Amino acid sequence: MSIARKHTVSPESAKSDGLQNPVYIGIEQAILEHRIPPGMRLAENDLADVYGVSRTIVRAGLQALAQAHLVTLRPNRGASVANPSPRQAREVFEARELLEPRSAREAALNAKPKDIADLRLHTRAEHDAIRDNASGRALRLSGLFHVKVAEIANQQTIAEFIESLVSRSSLIIGLYWTRTSMRCDEDCHKALVDAIERNDPDEAEELMRSHLVEIHAGLHFGATDKDHKTLKDMLG
Repeated sequence: MSIARKHTVSPESAKSDGLQNPVYIGIEQAILEHRIPPGMRLAENDLADVYGVSRTIVRAGLQALAQAHLVTLRPNRGASVANPSPRQAREVFEARELLEPRSAREAALNAKPKDIADLRLHTRAEHDAIRDNASGRALRLSGLFHVKVAEIANQQTIAEFIESLVSRSSLIIGLYWTRTSMRCDEDCHKALVDAIERNDPDEAEELMRSHLVEIHAGLHFGATDKDHKTLKDMLG
């Protein structure tokens, strides 16, 4: 899911292209499933071969991935998987820990029945993804849950910041998550929805804060996979 709002491609077209582009879908899934490491070069010819598409489609997919902060594009050097440093990763989560608890508080004060129904439907989709061991889908849905809470808070500027941070942290979680289960994430989201439905701002704020601290604690910034596999092997 492309969340970003800048560069030359409009957010609407980036999202639309990403949802339909096999390169976008495949690379995003591979990143979230830890099949390709940060910094991995993404050669256009290899991607065209792997996905059986033209280089035009490859470039469109890479551009959408760059919009989502999952890929870095450099002139004359091509594309590579984004490689956030430990410091950058910590800064992303520190920013989220500052902004999102307050948004959860405001969401609890502003939520309407339709918002609660939407959140509950969303948490059921997360549960289904976890049950199906669809880790990439589960991570995408988890990030979108946080965006939805920010939108319910009705703080447009802050919601835009959170949306961008969630996009960046989805890559960080996909690359550096060390735990074997997303169960805590699922349970925390359900508890948050309960607190928002009760219009309990104190509980919603504290649950969001502890949830983000828990995610942050589950990241490990050690060495990545050192196997000398080719890009085709990793995506195959």
